[in-house]
Amino acid sequence: MKQLICPISNEYINERVTRLNALFGIILILAGLILNSVLFIAFLTADFYTRAFSNAKYSPISYLSHRMAHALNLDKKETDKAPKIFAARIGFIMSLAITILMLLQLSVAAIAVGGILVFFASLEFALAICMGCIIYTYLVLPFYKQ
Repeated sequence: MKQLICPISNEYINERVTRLNALFGIILILAGLILNSVLFIAFLTADFYTRAFSNAKYSPISYLSHRMAHALNLDKKETDKAPKIFAARIGFIMSLAITILMLLQLSVAAIAVGGILVFFASLEFALAICMGCIIYTYLVLPFYKQ
């Protein structure tokens, strides 16, 4: 993991909150897929968009995660904000794909993409492994070095 290269910024966020964000993402994806309801996934897509392309303070999931971290008295652990924004952009693209696939009634494809997103979010939630850094290192960075 030490050879991974992540996007870097001068801003920091609370890692506990990002891990709770991942938990809420897992819950919404599973609820959407199990109940076959595009509303859960569409909400998640809008929330990912908010976190990825605007101010995270307007994100309902981020707000709830902040409140939960405070209520549970979780200690603050700062982490670089840039990799989390990159991961939120990946989450946005994947949740948008799930939404479109569900609207087109392509259930198997929606479940496959949803399963991958749940796997990514589970790594973040349980182990603090950011798949955004791995994707950035192996799929994005090589194109910038050329």
